[in-house]
Amino acid sequence: MRSRPPKPSARAAGFTLVELLVVLAIVATLLMLSLPRYTQSVEVARERVLVENLRITRDAIDKFHADTLRYPDSLDELVEKRYLRSRPMDPVLESDQAWLIVTPPSEKKGQVADIKSTAPGQTQDKRAFTEL
Repeated sequence: MRSRPPKPSARAAGFTLVELLVVLAIVATLLMLSLPRYTQSVEVARERVLVENLRITRDAIDKFHADTLRYPDSLDELVEKRYLRSRPMDPVLESDQAWLIVTPPSEKKGQVADIKSTAPGQTQDKRAFTEL
C-alpha cells in the first residue's frame, strides 16, 4: 500500500514576518551602500555635460564670428542661423536661460563673445562653476 505524501501545512505556504524583515534589511543595506555612489555619479555627469555645452557653444560663437566678422547679438541668433540646434542647457541649474553673457570689447560688433555658468558651487575638482 502506498502512503500519501504529507499535506503541506498552511504555515509552509508563505513567508514568515522574520524572513520578510531580513530581506528588507538586506535591500535597505544595499541601497544605503549604492545611493551615495549614484548621486555622486549624477553630479559628475552634470559637470561633464556643462563643460561640453560650454565648449560647443563657444565653438559656435567662434564660427559665427569667423563667418560674419561680428559676434552674435544673442544665443537665439546662433540658433536662428543654425550654428546651434537649440539654446544650450545648464544642467546644474536645469535651465537654458541662466547663462552669464560676456560681451566683446567695445570696438567689436555684437553682444555675445562668451558665456559662463551662473550656477553656485564647485566642481568635484574644486573649481567654481563660474570659472569653467
